[in-house]
Amino acid sequence: MKNRNAIQKRYLRDALPIRLGGIAANLSRVKSFAAHDANCEAVASLLEESKFFIEWTAGEADISTAAELVELQVQLSLWQRAWDEIWQNSARRQQVASTSGKWSQRVLELSGLLE
Repeated sequence: MKNRNAIQKRYLRDALPIRLGGIAANLSRVKSFAAHDANCEAVASLLEESKFFIEWTAGEADISTAAELVELQVQLSLWQRAWDEIWQNSARRQQVASTSGKWSQRVLELSGLLE
């Protein structure tokens, strides 16, 4: 993430549902980008950015939403720790893509933007 302070300032201007939608969009991008070998760095960057988005959002969410966001943040951190290994293993990469898609849908539901 290039200029974290500027990104954070811009990100926090949006209402909570929009921020949650942004997290969901990032996770959807992870799912999509993971299908192509050349996207390793892009996906790694999305994981990092999503962790920050969660950090900047969870404190304003209700307790159950915050708990789910923290669970997601832990998952993203675990993926980051093993990223090189995950990226080289197509089955594990597909699992990350699938799980990211499920998380994307869940965070979108939490946002209320679907209602």
